[in-house]
Amino acid sequence: MGPMEERVQRLLEPTISSLGYELLGVEYLSQGKHSRLRIYIDGPNGIGLEDCTKVSHQASGVLDVEDPIKGQYALEVSSPGLDRPLFKPEHYAAYVGEQVKLRTRLPVNGQRNFTGKITAVEQDDIYIGMENGEELKIACDEIEQANLIPEI
Repeated sequence: MGPMEERVQRLLEPTISSLGYELLGVEYLSQGKHSRLRIYIDGPNGIGLEDCTKVSHQASGVLDVEDPIKGQYALEVSSPGLDRPLFKPEHYAAYVGEQVKLRTRLPVNGQRNFTGKITAVEQDDIYIGMENGEELKIACDEIEQANLIPEI
């Protein structure tokens, strides 16, 4: 997450927690007047449309007052889904042994896209077992985007 996403997360976390949900993470997709701010939430009983609507209403109020994003954007509130996005070290730790697809902010060994199994998490370092048998160690804040690969 970039600094703007982190600021939005800090602004919204208390409100979303008070509603009984967990704010998993925030993504900002900058596309001019079609930009989107996507908020991922989870709850003890999963997330439905009613939950997203409730959080969207409250989050809109906070964002209107604080105005952390300049310009127009659409607010989307989403459940994590089967291809759950991972944002924090604790998210990775909860899915050790699962397959993940990730993209790094900067190239590592000449590439930015990796697929492998989460083998361990130590503080902010994520360990990914690659298909070629090698293990990739990468700091969580060096990961631009990561999603679980659902087993179907």
